[in-house]
Amino acid sequence: MLTLILVLLPLFAGLVLFLMRGLSLNAAKNFALVATLLELALGLYAFGFFYGANANEKLAAGGAIAEAKYQWIPALNIYFHLGLDGISMIMVLLTVLLLPVIVLSTFSFRNKNHVAFYALMLLAESALVGVFTAKDAFLFYFFFEAALIPVYFLATLWGGENAGRITFKMFVYTIFGSLFMLVAFVFLYSQNGGSANIASFYDLELSPQIQGVIFWAFFIAFAIKMPVFPFHSWQPDAYSESPTAATMLLSGIMSKMGVYGLIRILLPIVPLALAQYGKYALTLSIIGLLYGSIIAITQNNMKRLVAYSSFAHIGLMAAGVFTNSLEGLQGAMIQMLAHGINAVGLFFIVKIIFDRTGTRNLDGLGGITQKARNLTIAFVVIMLGSVALPLTNGFAGEFLLLKSVYSANTYLGVFAGLTIILGAVYMLRMVQKSMFGETNEVTALFKDISGTEILTLLPLVIMVIVMGICPNIFLKITEPAIQHLLEVSK
Repeated sequence: MLTLILVLLPLFAGLVLFLMRGLSLNAAKNFALVATLLELALGLYAFGFFYGANANEKLAAGGAIAEAKYQWIPALNIYFHLGLDGISMIMVLLTVLLLPVIVLSTFSFRNKNHVAFYALMLLAESALVGVFTAKDAFLFYFFFEAALIPVYFLATLWGGENAGRITFKMFVYTIFGSLFMLVAFVFLYSQNGGSANIASFYDLELSPQIQGVIFWAFFIAFAIKMPVFPFHSWQPDAYSESPTAATMLLSGIMSKMGVYGLIRILLPIVPLALAQYGKYALTLSIIGLLYGSIIAITQNNMKRLVAYSSFAHIGLMAAGVFTNSLEGLQGAMIQMLAHGINAVGLFFIVKIIFDRTGTRNLDGLGGITQKARNLTIAFVVIMLGSVALPLTNGFAGEFLLLKSVYSANTYLGVFAGLTIILGAVYMLRMVQKSMFGETNEVTALFKDISGTEILTLLPLVIMVIVMGICPNIFLKITEPAIQHLLEVSK
């Protein structure tokens, strides 16, 4: 029941908000913030269950807790089936942690369509939680597509000058990719006696040839959503042209749906194809990691720099997943949580700088640290998390991912290790050119962060430190579910 409430609370809140068209800007903001904070409280309550002995015993057997199962389409034996295991819980935790932060980050937002703006954000949260808790294949597909719709409208209606064209490209890419996933689900459903339960797909005995086709169908669908090289061409423009809140949703949470899909669906369903083709997907992921990092170094626009940085990080996560190892999967899980926090923080800092200076170009900035001590501290802490400094949130996940890739393939591991150097180069360059040096006419009157800006960045900074010091809090709950998936996929 708890999982069902986690899905329905933001859905109902978003629908109610849509009906309250005459609501003032402040009232709409506060309504959305309260709704996301209630969702956060429920998510933290659910998180507490994963430290109970009974929960661990059930999860070790591949089960789930807080399940909700209702007939959805009886004629086709399709269920509205939700549940939580450690893998789902990390992703739900990421979603419920970031949505209040994203809502807070928009408190300087001014638009006559503010009610629709916040309602769409709540609908996006509902769909995202649905993706991460769905146990039925067609329910997963439904939420996978539904999550895109509110973000598409957020990006199109409140984005930049070319937002309509660019977000339509994103929409077409992701819808096209998802059709491959739908075809694969329909085939698996037909081979499974008319059952769409995802876990039951793991027991299907499919020929290597059929597994190969299904592998590439799922890979294309999830690679476009993340994205992974060479399916990434929609991402930099979409991130740059979207309003910051939509960019935060895309980078912080939605890109993780693809990585989650690899872990939950691709690996355990097609183990023979994974053994045959996984090395190619692993290689593509490493190419994307290096390509994204190199392009990030050349960027002068801060928002595009962070966008390419996000693309590079996703490449490393995907590479870890395709090693099909405990280190790789646990590293991907904790890195998804860490990257979501860091990406949201970095995009918000870029927005603050743009709002005060009117530019995102590094060549036109400098000396901000002399005027904004608090912003500098937050920027540096989040940047250090992004480059995986020890005792920050990015370290444990990146270490596990690099170890898993190196164990799987020494040469690819060496290339993946270059991310340590390249990531430090583009992140330190961004901080140095924007924050340090002498002030100029653009930054001379820069004002430090205050009010809701501090409230937005403070929890992110705290999470960077807490995850860095205590990564086992998050690693522990993923292990039973990951071990079960590894047993299935070996």
